Amino acid sequence: MRGRYAVFGLTLAAGLVAMAAHAFEVAVEAENGVVTEPMVVAVPADAAAQGGPEPGAPSGGAFVWAPGAPVTGDPTDHQGGVALTVDIPSGGTYAVWGLVAAWDGNSDSFWVKIDGADPDEQPQETQNTHFRWGVEQGNDWHWDRVNQWLDGGTFEREWELSGGPITLNIFTRETACMLDYVLVTDNLSENPDDINFVPPADVEAAGKLTTTWAQLRR
Repeated sequence: MRGRYAVFGLTLAAGLVAMAAHAFEVAVEAENGVVTEPMVVAVPADAAAQGGPEPGAPSGGAFVWAPGAPVTGDPTDHQGGVALTVDIPSGGTYAVWGLVAAWDGNSDSFWVKIDGADPDEQPQETQNTHFRWGVEQGNDWHWDRVNQWLDGGTFEREWELSGGPITLNIFTRETACMLDYVLVTDNLSENPDDINFVPPADVEAAGKLTTTWAQLRR
């Protein structure tokens, strides 16, 4: 009997590993969304032109941001952003991550909202901290999960989504906060090492050989 239970335990463990490996994850290039000013599509040299360090080669060669030197507060006049469409396979709880770069404390935030899943309001106008994403600072590209910055604390956000297409809006809040990729997943781990990011075909760094997703993730 003990041997039978051991075999059953191994089979169950293998099944759990297989289930964990099938989490839904889709990554989309931010610059492929609908971009409205003052957010624009940019390249690393544009960051250097604003007096900041270049963040390294983004996937696809471009990223989105509201150009300008980092300044205190919300200088974007409550306008602009990028709208991304993602097809969700089934209803459930999802998290959103971004591949980001942020120079300092004056260039490290966006507003984030999913149409239909969030209240019908414009966070740039209401300044509702529920929608405010405090981006982890760093001059190089790194993955950061969308949170609720200072909404009674700072908590990782989760969304209850139905199956089908959704529109994810990432609105400008501070100039010089950079966004390269957005990833939507039903893996709710808060550790980026636990997320099996699925790469698009032929992700390449500018002037280099194909970059692995694990390298991009770090």
